[in-house]
Amino acid sequence: MTADEFRDLALELPEASEGSHSGHPDVRIGGKIFATIGPDEAWGMVKLSADRQASWIRNLPEAFEMFNGAWGRQGCTKVMLAAVHAEIACQALRDAWRNVAPTQLVQRHSED
Repeated sequence: MTADEFRDLALELPEASEGSHSGHPDVRIGGKIFATIGPDEAWGMVKLSADRQASWIRNLPEAFEMFNGAWGRQGCTKVMLAAVHAEIACQALRDAWRNVAPTQLVQRHSED
């Protein structure tokens, strides 16, 4: 998977918008970041709940790893783009979107 494909999948989620910080792109919902593209475009980041983070890392350790320090403890999870297929990336991005999106928005789109 390429960084552009990862970004496109993230932007397909309801009300997602692209932003930028530290010189690289991010994707937000309600002003909150749920995904980013690493500066070298070899990896992306998804912001997951603790249980979803643990599950992704346990089930696909070649593709997912927790960031060091507070970022990782807060759910920031590295996605090695070369190691994931679009279906897996899409699922992880949906998990991150649900984790960050306002509750009413998640409820509205859980019926889709």
